[in-house]
Amino acid sequence: MTTHEVPRTLTVDGFRVRQSFGFGGLSKAATMIGAGVLVADGIIATQAPASLLVTLPVTLAVLGLAAARRHGMSALAYYWARLAWKRAARFEVTSYRRVLLPHPYALDLPGVGASSTLIKAYDPTTGQHVGVVHDRASGYMTVTSLLAPGGSLMAPTGTVQSNLRTWSSVLDAMSTDDQIKGASVTIQITPGVGEALGDDVAARKAPGAPKLAGQIIDELVRTTPHATASVAPWMSVTVDPTASANPPTDLPEQVAEALKAVDGLDLSGTGADIMRRATDVDLRRIVRSAYDPHVFNARDADFAELSWSECGPQAADDGWDEYAHDGGLSISWVLREMPRRPIAYSVLLPLLAPGRFQRRITLAYRVLDPHEGEAVLEREISNAHQRAQVTAETKGRAKWSQKADAQRAEQAAAQMAGGSQVVDWTLMVTVTARSADELPAARQELERAFKATRGIRMRPAYGAQAAVFAAGLPLGYNPLVRD
Repeated sequence: MTTHEVPRTLTVDGFRVRQSFGFGGLSKAATMIGAGVLVADGIIATQAPASLLVTLPVTLAVLGLAAARRHGMSALAYYWARLAWKRAARFEVTSYRRVLLPHPYALDLPGVGASSTLIKAYDPTTGQHVGVVHDRASGYMTVTSLLAPGGSLMAPTGTVQSNLRTWSSVLDAMSTDDQIKGASVTIQITPGVGEALGDDVAARKAPGAPKLAGQIIDELVRTTPHATASVAPWMSVTVDPTASANPPTDLPEQVAEALKAVDGLDLSGTGADIMRRATDVDLRRIVRSAYDPHVFNARDADFAELSWSECGPQAADDGWDEYAHDGGLSISWVLREMPRRPIAYSVLLPLLAPGRFQRRITLAYRVLDPHEGEAVLEREISNAHQRAQVTAETKGRAKWSQKADAQRAEQAAAQMAGGSQVVDWTLMVTVTARSADELPAARQELERAFKATRGIRMRPAYGAQAAVFAAGLPLGYNPLVRD
């Protein structure tokens, strides 16, 4: 067995992008809008035939852009987002400067974190204080748990299989809980600067060791300054405390309801051991050190007195494909497409390997309830067969890719009928460089990691760098959670 081969029982598949049925490469909504516009052009032309010289080319050009693809999205959506970002940049909406203004929310976090606030709560089940992020706009609350940075690469096959089955049970519990709206798992890898390694070696050196052995150890410490790395995984669960049978009325009861809902998720046996619930100091450290990596190794006392707004950046500029903030520049990528073949459970290992720059890998997901999941899959099966049928009627036979897509949709429905869950999920990766000179090297390091996964296709988060950056932090923002 080579290093890239794993038992077939440890491979996963069933990844599929939702696809609606429309004319050509258009979606169903775009097809209906296009048909309506063409009818309107015809009605106008009955009174002014010369108008077709303008309206028809414009309509066809817009429909062509909607049908074309660019970076995994429609070209129309891409160029529209580009124009919107340029307009926002012209009015300096993409720039943030934290200044003291006579406004109650002037010092809020920027962007998608503006409506969040941090609550320090007491958890009676553990007897410890925990940090709960409250979204004032939606009323949702997010509880973060710090996980043990372990792994299953050296575990027996049976243990890994058991972990996967247990994790499936956790997803099943989330699908039937109306209070849990979504969750995300983030792993942050921060390269060490070598001091920790040098201090540990110095404490372990024997005074009477041979001189040559001491010289070799000192040379290894000197030439491997980036050999150490800090791995910090956490899981954030977004809860709607008012979705219970007896909705709580005041804020303390809502916090208690949120903690109760999160405590109902049992991760034991999944391979992800919970160290403890994140405290308010833990959340301040994670958020502040993300915006300013220089304070990553600061003491807890340095974060205890920070207000929630002070955990954000002093200044930030949201670029088209990069995000400049305190102490660094970050680039974020989002999932474009997963491989259509079965992949190994360790496929993300190249992304989790330490490098020269701080990196965050976030899996965000929302488990659909059984009724919604069944409706989605039945609709996908119908759309897949309709696309194949239309192609067969116009070209004589359906494309093999369309037939395979219909088979994958039917396979997903069969798996759900057998007890599996339908999950909307996405993958986000953020890498942070300390200066603009290091940004090309950080980008290259990330692109090489993507290629090493052998099939996972990612793209830069064009025009949404700040939002994807925040999605990897315990700010209470999950792009898949709907209000």
